[in-house]
Amino acid sequence: MIIIISEPADVHAQAVIGELKAIGVSDVRIFNFQDFPMKMSVTMKLGNTDRSDFVLKFPDGRSVPMDEVTAVWWRRPQAFGLPQKMEPNARHFSMQETATAFQGMWQSTSPLWVNNILRDAAASHKPWQLELARQLGLRIPDTLITNDPGEARKFWAKYPGHVVYKCFVETYHSWRETRILKPEEQAFAGSIRLAPVIFQEYIPAGLDLRITAIGPQLLATEADSQKSEYQIDVRLNNDIKYHPHQLPKDVEAKLLKMMRVMGLEYGAIDMRVTPQGEYVFLEVNPAGQFLYIEYAAKIPIARTLAAHLARGVETPHEAAEQRRYAYA
Repeated sequence: MIIIISEPADVHAQAVIGELKAIGVSDVRIFNFQDFPMKMSVTMKLGNTDRSDFVLKFPDGRSVPMDEVTAVWWRRPQAFGLPQKMEPNARHFSMQETATAFQGMWQSTSPLWVNNILRDAAASHKPWQLELARQLGLRIPDTLITNDPGEARKFWAKYPGHVVYKCFVETYHSWRETRILKPEEQAFAGSIRLAPVIFQEYIPAGLDLRITAIGPQLLATEADSQKSEYQIDVRLNNDIKYHPHQLPKDVEAKLLKMMRVMGLEYGAIDMRVTPQGEYVFLEVNPAGQFLYIEYAAKIPIARTLAAHLARGVETPHEAAEQRRYAYA
């Protein structure tokens, strides 16, 4: 069985389920956290025996032992579906206990995780992404992360009119684009004392790249954002044209090594190619969207991901690697 942790209306999940069925894999379940604990149950039995039992019971009554699960796609987890009228302290306690119980179960089982939840969370930290990219020999934008107004002003003076800023965490519900720092915004430098901000030199684009990493494969696409309406953040251009892109071998090798070090099976990587042809790493999103790229560039991302999930963990060595990544 393959489990997809998301909501039933998730079009990315449905696209991959369709591709799984096309290759003959029909035993696929969406695990919607909104169904737990009121419509689902979990049971874990551990003792001094040959094996432990970890079982999920779905809303339709089917019980699924976790040792029958070959792959889990940590796609878009929802909040657990506790009763709305719970007292706040009781609700917090229940959320905490539920999350801890599930994390313990996930860490105790050995399907292919796309992605392992601990590595997925760690890889979301932009400072680590940038430092790792630098260590691996990828060019990154000159970056300052600070809540010190004085340090921020020094950085702005170094790149007058050519500084972008962004937030650390971009979620489905709190998404913000990358923006050029405007002169009038510098008057509010004191406000960054409340929380660190990421400032970077603006990298001019010859091309914007979106590279979808799935296991050992990189599916790279390019877009000419400079001919579009919004040139700073290519994601804001709904009608931009994407085409397949051939990465240089050295860039490809460095990106694949980065994914291995991070312990990720999936990631959506953003890069820019400067007008001089230099490749610059911007960030990787461990749960980035891909359907808009698939439709625009006509490349089989959902099919590739489905095949990777269907493959699962084939050998004990691969299962050991999954565990090593989880505790690294």
